Amino acid sequence: MFFKQALDKQLDSWIADVREHANLPVKLRLWNGKEYPLGHFEKPDVTLTVREATALPLLLVPSLDNLGEAYVQEKIDLEGRLADIINVAFGFSAAAARSAGGALARVAEHFTHTKQEDQASIQYHYDVSNDFYKLWLDPNMVYSCAYFEHGNEDLATAQLKKIDHILTKIRLQPDQTLLDIGCGWGALVLRAAQKFGARCVGITLSQNQFDLATERVRAAGLSDRIEIRLQDYRDTAGQFDRITSVGMFEHVGKANLPAYFGRIRDLLADDGVAMNHGITSTDPHSGEVPMDGSGFMDRYVFPQGELPHIGMVLQTLQQGGLEGFDVELLRRHYAQTLFHWANNFEANGETIRKMVGEKKYRIWRIYLAGTAHAFTTDQMSIYQVVCHKARRPADTLPWSRRYIYDATIGNAV
Repeated sequence: MFFKQALDKQLDSWIADVREHANLPVKLRLWNGKEYPLGHFEKPDVTLTVREATALPLLLVPSLDNLGEAYVQEKIDLEGRLADIINVAFGFSAAAARSAGGALARVAEHFTHTKQEDQASIQYHYDVSNDFYKLWLDPNMVYSCAYFEHGNEDLATAQLKKIDHILTKIRLQPDQTLLDIGCGWGALVLRAAQKFGARCVGITLSQNQFDLATERVRAAGLSDRIEIRLQDYRDTAGQFDRITSVGMFEHVGKANLPAYFGRIRDLLADDGVAMNHGITSTDPHSGEVPMDGSGFMDRYVFPQGELPHIGMVLQTLQQGGLEGFDVELLRRHYAQTLFHWANNFEANGETIRKMVGEKKYRIWRIYLAGTAHAFTTDQMSIYQVVCHKARRPADTLPWSRRYIYDATIGNAV
């Protein structure tokens, strides 16, 4: 009885505090049927149902990690438009961070990133099933930030523009060799061979991606120009005129970045060009920020994922023997990409729920929408960095970026 009274008192205090300082458009519904408004709104946008009393400790310190945990474990339900739900979740977390004086930031974890651990992490994330990804990605199954040149492109067009933007940036020429580290389901190497006439090697640690990419290469009649390998970048040999790494280096680990970029340098021809496209932290010290949901991501989405700040990327790239000569921020583009993915996911929600089960459905639903909000609000960022071997003569550099934008960008494979 004493514990219940103490919990009720704490809950009442929390509700009053949220109403006064956060003023969220939320109706709180408890497992016993009691309802409370958490803001001064006539018609709340979101109903938050607490299904059991064990969820209250998570709710009373409502970080993104705790709210995500409670939702995935089915201790709470959220009703309303997905965009409103995510806004409310960030509102809860921001209020909690203010109350804690910003103390909700986590200490960054450091992982060992052995080859076996990295392969297990990659397969956990990417080997859900190819059919699962087909339900919310574009037809070419490009699982990375698209490029919305004008802002009004559909997802499929923006993804092809992204690939063309990359291949134009690195000045890919016919019959040059291209290594794509983390090739996904093969969209970039297919485009590089078909449109630019390159000879390509794509590597991945995902069995599902390897199988489908290999089949797509065979179906396109490009087996003589494209090789797909189930291989770690640390085991790749040879030299390549061009190297791309798109959405892969987040799995490398911050401590391993000099060696990662050093490996790219070793694989790159002396006059070659490489490009790294990856998500970054917005914390200047390459740590986590209070609102990025890192604990949830570590547990449920990207095991052992680590995000460096762009400053660390450029520093470790130089330590690896490379010089960055073109850096482009694509944060707005990734926010738009994720909104497309989240909308596709919602549109196919019932099919996805039946395919992967309730828990995975909830994980991916909250991950896609939450990450869209994180890129919108500068909790996370993303950059493309074009580079080459350090100490190259200055006259080998282009005078301007005009060559990127003068190129004709096609929209069809």
